[in-house]
Amino acid sequence: MILELRNIYKNYMQGKMEVPVLKDVSLQVEKGDFLSIMGPSGSGKSTLMNIIGCLDLPTSGEYTLNGENVLAKNDRELAILRNRQIGFVFQNFHLLPRQSALENVELPLVYAGKKSKDRKEIAAEMLKKVGLEDRMTFRPNQLSGGQQQRGAIARAMANSPSILLADEPTGALDTRSGEQIMELFHVLNEEGVTIIMITHEPDIAAHAGRRLMIRDGELFHRDGGEERV
Repeated sequence: MILELRNIYKNYMQGKMEVPVLKDVSLQVEKGDFLSIMGPSGSGKSTLMNIIGCLDLPTSGEYTLNGENVLAKNDRELAILRNRQIGFVFQNFHLLPRQSALENVELPLVYAGKKSKDRKEIAAEMLKKVGLEDRMTFRPNQLSGGQQQRGAIARAMANSPSILLADEPTGALDTRSGEQIMELFHVLNEEGVTIIMITHEPDIAAHAGRRLMIRDGELFHRDGGEERV
């Protein structure tokens, strides 16, 4: 078991009113899983992704990642956990505009304390893996949307994380580029990368081996009819 959420609740305060966002969410993810989570706006999917990504903490519940109690860690320990065990892929790429593709991929390696020579070798290897070996010196504005997302995936994979979290990874791409990104995800998954993907597109969600739906803060299976996870 690489990840386990147990009885996760998340409430937010709106003025003096407590508003529930996640309600008794439990989830188990095995190494090598590829799962998608769909849900309408306001369903809690972004909140769930933030909790899985250690960017936010639940109001109550338990979260174990690679045998570690996530909720027992302080801010510094959570930052280290994010850097070493979780790779993030966002809809709008979040590449630094003044840095080359190689320099962007190096960033998480800088935070991990890797030496300059090692950083460049790893970053170059990651860019080669995603098909950007001839674009290493290009800045983001010199790359197409699909190429920028490939660069973002290379950056997310630089530290060999346990989990790749993808939040609407094809949302800013045309259909062809989106399919190419899904093909890349399949290659990574076949190599053993665990992928958790949020999407609102059914055809993109269908690429995942497990499909879940979140609605009103509750998590359901999508395969074979809806049933609470």
